[in-house]
Amino acid sequence: MGEILGNIHSVESFGSADGPGVRYIVFLKGCNMRCKYCHNPDTWAKGGDNLKTPEEILQKALRYKTYWRDNGGITVSGGEALLQIEFVTELFRLAREKGVHTCLDTSGNPFTREEPFFSQFNRLMEYTDLFMLDIKHMDPEGHKSLTGQDNANILDMAGYLSDHGKAMWIRHVLVPGITDDEEQLKRLRSFIDTLQTVERVEVLPYHTLGVFKWKELGIPYQLEGVEPPTAEQVERAQALLGAR
Repeated sequence: MGEILGNIHSVESFGSADGPGVRYIVFLKGCNMRCKYCHNPDTWAKGGDNLKTPEEILQKALRYKTYWRDNGGITVSGGEALLQIEFVTELFRLAREKGVHTCLDTSGNPFTREEPFFSQFNRLMEYTDLFMLDIKHMDPEGHKSLTGQDNANILDMAGYLSDHGKAMWIRHVLVPGITDDEEQLKRLRSFIDTLQTVERVEVLPYHTLGVFKWKELGIPYQLEGVEPPTAEQVERAQALLGAR
């Protein structure tokens, strides 16, 4: 078996929005989804030359351990981190040895019960303290329109994590006219209520801060003219989803 390498997009030393406490966040490259509101389209491509071993990343992260206190740690995000599942698993295994809290920020798109992924995922679960799962749309066709991908396996992953007692945060990006429909939000709430291990539900307001990246990459931005939700729209969604 060769050396495990992660294709790294960037890191954030003092993240405060991707998991509990202060976190060292590792953003990996590669994603199969093409979310219309993605604010990091520069993470889609799977190629790149910024390759690091899990040991190298952990060594850098541990420099900030004093700032994590009791509830901080390491979060791996993307792109889609599950596309580099072996790297994430080894990083989290090493982190666990050091007593570091581990969090995976994922949209769940690569999840499958087929091998070899399924066995790898079960091993990853052993070393992951918290899964932050972004559920983008409950309706299959709405999900395909928004992301280019189906959502059946994503919902299956949420149920699997719940059945195995893994702590979850559920996130939902609120896009006016696309993901803020009351019926859709109620369907999402009903689904969340079937899960036994959801510790927190977050509504993430759509924003346009990443639009310039689409332009730099020469990719047409498909949500031109869509405004971020108002405070009232966010509060309504939070109430419908039981955000906590």
